[in-house]
Amino acid sequence: TLTLPKKESSDPLLYLLAALASPKQLTTQKKTAIELNLNGTVITQRNAILRALCTVGPLDIYPLCLLGQSSVAGLVEEMAVVMSNVHSWMSIAATIGKSKKEAALDAKFLNSLNDHLNNFAFLAGTPQPSLADWTVYFSMNNVSVDLNEILQSSGRAVQRWYDATQCSVHDAAESVKDIFNATLLPPIIEFQVQNMLPVFHYPTTTTLAIISTGGSGDNSAADAATADESKADEKGGTKKDSKKAPQQQQSSGGELTDEQKKAAADKRAKKAAEKAAKKKNKAPAAKQEGSDEYNISAFDIRVGKILKAWEHPEADKLFCEEIDVGEDKPRQIASGLRPFYKLEEMQNQRVLVLCNLKARPLLGFASHGMVLCASNADHTSVEFAVPPEDAAIGERVMFDSFEGDPEAENKMNKKKILEKVAPDLKTNGDGIVVWKGKVSKTSAGPCKAINGMKDAQVA
Repeated sequence: TLTLPKKESSDPLLYLLAALASPKQLTTQKKTAIELNLNGTVITQRNAILRALCTVGPLDIYPLCLLGQSSVAGLVEEMAVVMSNVHSWMSIAATIGKSKKEAALDAKFLNSLNDHLNNFAFLAGTPQPSLADWTVYFSMNNVSVDLNEILQSSGRAVQRWYDATQCSVHDAAESVKDIFNATLLPPIIEFQVQNMLPVFHYPTTTTLAIISTGGSGDNSAADAATADESKADEKGGTKKDSKKAPQQQQSSGGELTDEQKKAAADKRAKKAAEKAAKKKNKAPAAKQEGSDEYNISAFDIRVGKILKAWEHPEADKLFCEEIDVGEDKPRQIASGLRPFYKLEEMQNQRVLVLCNLKARPLLGFASHGMVLCASNADHTSVEFAVPPEDAAIGERVMFDSFEGDPEAENKMNKKKILEKVAPDLKTNGDGIVVWKGKVSKTSAGPCKAINGMKDAQVA
């Protein structure tokens, strides 16, 4: 049970998290002082309440992942480090605007923030906004200064982070607009696109800055940069240089001759033809050519069998497993399944395993892969996604129309392929595992949720 302050405007973040939490797992009431009664444990400190709320229902699973999925384990490397970072940034957020001069938003703070965000997409090192980002965002908007003016003159990294964070907050509020008053949110701050884009440096040219290419006006094209080529001294030039054929020299003014333009065009056409020929003879790729979109063939999903399972000694939600996926030795994988399965139900269970994930330490246990399960919207019901009984151990699960090779482990992490592809991995109305409606298949038939859970997310 969560006790909220009587005025919604006094703590819009707390009200937003309460609206996003599953109503089946959280009840609310209003009084003067806030507190959270979590299974008999009473919490009164605000930051602790915010973190505890993020373990309830959908707040730490895709698409929110406000604790970097550390409460369910498996998708973010070194979840203990993530949680430590979240704690630290929430403590910093609590100090913003507390001094008389609002010193926490001075140039020194913003420069430090920009330096940090030059190396991380978001504050706690997560791939998308976490509770750390949300608390700092709301705290920055709780100061009595012109935040818009301050941010417009801040660093690119701060502007990029702020824009992504404000969008995630407003998108989340939109999903619960029937029970949350969106007018409590800070107004959207618009940034000039050219100020948020990167600057590229080339060794032989002057700096080139990408600018907005609007349909009209002075910004419709970028000024070309001139090459930093050294010019020969008029008296120092050799006879060989002076005898170059006119057709090999650039015309006055630095422009290419017609012959040079034709040669460059022929070279581009040849490269394009070679590329097209290679593409024609190549199997369908996990990534569609010329786009940032990946498909399910990027995943290396295999038929596996749990040979041994035990409870993680330091995490009450984790099982540790040794799983045979057809390799020389079993994979060690940690799964957040203790709230849903008994230990004896894990032994010898046939499962689907996403194998091309980098090994990641989960509280001292190196987990190398992920056991796929179907779950309902609020994550209160979870069940194994399983292969047919006759499917061979180690066999790769394919999907209709997608036959490409899986991506490498390091690319899965670097390109955030899991986050891009996983949302469309589901069960259909018959409990069959599908991706964008395309049915999973093995040599023995399709895969399914073990108890037939329909229209569920698979992750």
